[in-house]
Amino acid sequence: MPEDRRSALPVLPIDRTLEFLVRGYAFGQHGFDAVGRDAFTTRLMGKRVTFARGSGWVRFFYEGDRFTRDRAMPRSVKHSLQDEGSVQTLAGDEHRNRKALFIDVLDASARIDLDRHVAEAWRKEWAAASGNRVSLLELAGRALTAGVCTWAGIPLSDRDLDRRASEFAGMIDGAGSFGPRNLRGRALRLRTEAWARQVLRDAPPETIAARVAGHRDADGQLLDERTAAVEFLNLLRPTVAIARFIVFAALALHLHPEWRSRVAEHEETRLAFAQEVRRTTPFFPVVGGTAARDMEWDGVRFTRGDWVILDLFATNRDPQLWTDPCTFAPARFMSSEPHHNALVPQGGGFYEDGHRCPGEPATVDLLASAVGRLATAEYTVPRQDFRVDLRRFPAQPEDGFVLIPA
Repeated sequence: MPEDRRSALPVLPIDRTLEFLVRGYAFGQHGFDAVGRDAFTTRLMGKRVTFARGSGWVRFFYEGDRFTRDRAMPRSVKHSLQDEGSVQTLAGDEHRNRKALFIDVLDASARIDLDRHVAEAWRKEWAAASGNRVSLLELAGRALTAGVCTWAGIPLSDRDLDRRASEFAGMIDGAGSFGPRNLRGRALRLRTEAWARQVLRDAPPETIAARVAGHRDADGQLLDERTAAVEFLNLLRPTVAIARFIVFAALALHLHPEWRSRVAEHEETRLAFAQEVRRTTPFFPVVGGTAARDMEWDGVRFTRGDWVILDLFATNRDPQLWTDPCTFAPARFMSSEPHHNALVPQGGGFYEDGHRCPGEPATVDLLASAVGRLATAEYTVPRQDFRVDLRRFPAQPEDGFVLIPA
């Protein structure tokens, strides 16, 4: 296996862009197996890149302000999701200040309120679907949209709910794609940003929306209207994206019915089940960064501006971190908390001063609650295609998991 002179890592020669698109989530795993290491260099879109996995690389990547998000992911992805000037694109004091906003509005008390509002919306959507075939991805997305908007202080009419749920779903679905699906997602984002700007102008006092509108940056200045709207959507849209975890939780309950009664009866089992769903679900495949300075780690040399991609999907299935990593086994989370740099479906490092998703605790709460509802609900799962195409970003069961609520 050839070795990269600059980094001393093994090289996968020639540009691998086409292979990345063909293999999808499995690209990194295939490369790690091919070189017998947790990191390798190759080229994507003509640019030299280091691919890495594992808890050590997670710590190196996320801690110490070693990497920035500048030019670290395609503009098509950035403009569908975070957009320019959002918290994930910042560094240093600017990032810590903006991150504090998300941590504050998603504290323990706020998460309880959010869970309650989503549960109420779920009951309404479930009752409306009774006796009918429905995509769980759509039902969960609507419940999460209604719940998070009510929580934020902007309850939606039925007409607005239809539009917002559809727009959020389109943004999420288009983020990891190229071509028409991505262009549609970016167009929806622009339309939804316009709505968010108006919402923040009219936000009732003491609401989550008003807190976002009133946030001041590290220099004491109010966020400009567009940036505030972007960050408001960065509270709402990721909450709606939890629908994909919920779909994979329903699929896991269907494929592993022996867990249904245990999940229904014990809160700690629901939590463990939710964590295993997060570990095994093809959610965010990778995260990119560019080296902030010249540095060396574990014998690997980096030059300022080097592009590094951390493979989250492969880290969650790393055989050095997980016993039987391809086996669905919630029991692995029943005896201990997962290490923060081993379970990384939403990033690694720490919430306060790193780029780990501040909404992760809310994700776990909402997913565990949804698992409990699914385990106790009566519904029929008709014949359908449960295959998951790992070439598709973001991945989902082919038919979106169709069910018929009783």
